[in-house]
Amino acid sequence: MSVSNNLAQRLAPWALPVGLVVIWQLAVEFGWLSSRILPAPSAVAEAGYHLVVSGELWQHLAISTWRAAVGFVIGGSIGLVLGLITGLSKWGERFLDSSVQMIRNVPHLALIPLVILWFGIDESAKIFLVALGTLFPIYLNTYHGIRNIDPGLLEMSRSYGLSGFALFRQVILPGALPSILVGVRFALGFMWLTLIVAETISANSGIGYLAMNAREFLQTDVVVLAILLYAVLGKLADLAARGLERVWLRWHPAYQVKGGAA
Repeated sequence: MSVSNNLAQRLAPWALPVGLVVIWQLAVEFGWLSSRILPAPSAVAEAGYHLVVSGELWQHLAISTWRAAVGFVIGGSIGLVLGLITGLSKWGERFLDSSVQMIRNVPHLALIPLVILWFGIDESAKIFLVALGTLFPIYLNTYHGIRNIDPGLLEMSRSYGLSGFALFRQVILPGALPSILVGVRFALGFMWLTLIVAETISANSGIGYLAMNAREFLQTDVVVLAILLYAVLGKLADLAARGLERVWLRWHPAYQVKGGAA
């Protein structure tokens, strides 16, 4: 009975997506939905197969993944450092936080025309936008993660002789890490969202460019394929972040329960 329950729990998340795909396929086959508006899943799969065989899909996928990864590393690193500075230092908070919050409230996608003027349509423009989009979620969650640590816990740690880097490594960082990883998950979502827009506006390669180029030739199946690829990449990135949570937060009771339930 436990084996069947475990199998059911593993299959449950797939029930709705598979059901929607089946309904989608039947709707197109029976003429309830025009293939010009939304091609059948089989047509999308066929388009994907041809792009894989030709090697074109792997080329665009590799370029988009590289842009997303580089932008995330740059933006996430800056956000982490700024969050540590403002979270650990009152002076750092007074000096930096208001400026960072003001910049955060400017929609980074609204900067695209200016970014194109600065960088053109080469790689630096897309990487800059991705870095800007991923910086603030990690900054905010790092800052609040540190500030929300129980002051009593910090005082008790100091009474046991912890200070400086030892206090940071053994108390502050573990206490802030759950919040930081939540920021990482949010940032990964913003990473792909930003890249989608950047590649559809100012690119000559990548998944976004593939979709826009297909639109020019009325290849709806390729456009839908590109959208599904972004969804899959976003899900894979989120799974990677959840994997980091399970590894780095093994000591956390909530994640121990989650691991045992799974």
